[in-house]
Amino acid sequence: MEEMMDRNYKPEILIVDDNMEILDFLEDDLSDQFEIVRATNGAEALDILNRVLIDLIVCDVMMPEMDGFEVCKTIKSNLKNSHIPVILLTAKNSLNAKIEGLEIGADAYIEKPFSPEYLRAQIHSLLLNRNKVKEFFISSPFVHVNTTNIHKSDEAFLERIYEVIQQHLADPNLDVEKLADLMNMSRPTLYRRIKCISAVSPNELINMARLKKATELLIQHNYKIFEVSYLVGFSSQTHFGRNFQKYYGMSPSEYIQQINSRKNIIQS
Repeated sequence: MEEMMDRNYKPEILIVDDNMEILDFLEDDLSDQFEIVRATNGAEALDILNRVLIDLIVCDVMMPEMDGFEVCKTIKSNLKNSHIPVILLTAKNSLNAKIEGLEIGADAYIEKPFSPEYLRAQIHSLLLNRNKVKEFFISSPFVHVNTTNIHKSDEAFLERIYEVIQQHLADPNLDVEKLADLMNMSRPTLYRRIKCISAVSPNELINMARLKKATELLIQHNYKIFEVSYLVGFSSQTHFGRNFQKYYGMSPSEYIQQINSRKNIIQS
């Protein structure tokens, strides 16, 4: 299932507006670079989010029944979708309206009439920032989470999932299914949220957390290598060694030797 979810595709943009002409205009302008999904009201937009993997949302503010502010607030308060960037479009040009949009979590606020080039620039900027976050977590998972330029909800989610993984790190049966249960989320939802933030799968994240903890234990010199392997949830020392070699480019014993060599240089 994870391989299917990881398929390559153009970013999916959800555009929300009760004006069909605006929807047609936005789709025509953006469809060359993005896959466009349309919604004519807030309720329809929220329903789509439950069925489609959306990368970014462009939403009008002035809509009947549920306006754009309420749509944005609902999205940003939902753990499943709060990572999705939201751009609000509005004819309201008052400072209070802008502040309200930003306070409920909107990532950008664009006044009508707007330049199509400016809208595309905002979309590319928000998607690029998310890609930078992904690159950071590929190279340094869980390192200084709060120093990265990510949304507060994403930061809180990563801290929470890291805490859950740490609590169950010694369990060799900890996998995406069990992690989803521990996080009170469905497996597809957990996969989508982690993948959007970190560009790695839940199982990869668990594996990296195991190895990161292993390096901490190896540095302490309080445990033998086979003991470390079981403490971080690997079923065997051989399995641990292969994973360690793949991630760090050296065996656990070579890693210990490298650490000892550095200590001797510092002390001499």
